[in-house]
Amino acid sequence: MAESMLLLGIDTCGPLGSVALGRATDRAVTILGLTELAGRSYSAMLVTAVGELLARHGVALRELSAIVAVNGPGSFTGVRVGLSAVKGLSEPASIPVAAVTRLAVLARKARVTSAALDAHRHEVFLRLGRQGAEPRELLAGEAELAALAPPPARIAVCDEAAAALLIEAWPGAELIHSAAPNAADAIELALAQVLAKEFVDVALLDGHYLRSSDAEIFGAPAVGTQRK
Repeated sequence: MAESMLLLGIDTCGPLGSVALGRATDRAVTILGLTELAGRSYSAMLVTAVGELLARHGVALRELSAIVAVNGPGSFTGVRVGLSAVKGLSEPASIPVAAVTRLAVLARKARVTSAALDAHRHEVFLRLGRQGAEPRELLAGEAELAALAPPPARIAVCDEAAAALLIEAWPGAELIHSAAPNAADAIELALAQVLAKEFVDVALLDGHYLRSSDAEIFGAPAVGTQRK
C-alpha cells in the first residue's frame, strides 16, 4: 500500500476563501474537510480555521507532509494574509510548501487549459494554455485581449464579470462555467508537485499578483516630483 500524506490547502485570493485538509497517496487525494471563509475576514479567521480543521480530524501541525498555498492572482490583502499564514505555519515545523496559482486551479477544475478571473477595472486575470507552449498568465483589458486574438477555443470562468468581458472581446470563444476554485481543488492540482518535491523557498514565497498595487501605481510619480 502506498504511503499516505496529509496536505493542508490555503486559498485566500478570491471573494471567498477556504482551507482544506486532504489525505493523499501517489494516485489520488481524498479531501477530509473543507472550511470556507467569508471575504474580508481572513486576517481574523484564517489561523483559527486551520487549527479547528486540524483538530476536528485529530491532526497535529507537525504531521502535515506539505502545505499547498494558492499565491494569487486576486485581492492584494487576501493574498498577503494567506501567504503570511502559510509562512507562519510552515517555518516552525519545517513543513514544505507547494505554490499554485488560482488560474491554474480553475483551469484544472474545469478540465481546460485556459481560464479567466475578474480583475476589476474592466480587466481579467488570464491564463492562456496553447498546445506546444507553456501556459502564460497575465493581466488583460480590452486592448490586450484584442491583441491576443485568436482566443483559445475553450476558457474556464467562474464569475460573471470575467465572462462578460470575454464575450465582448472574443465572441467566438466557448466559455466553460465552473464553480469557483477552492483549497480542496488546489490540493488536488498540487499533488504532482508534492510527489516530485517541487517546493518553494518559504523565505522567498511571494504573491503572484499580475498587477502592481495602487501604492505602486499612484505613489511612484510622487517620488520623482519631491522638492529638493
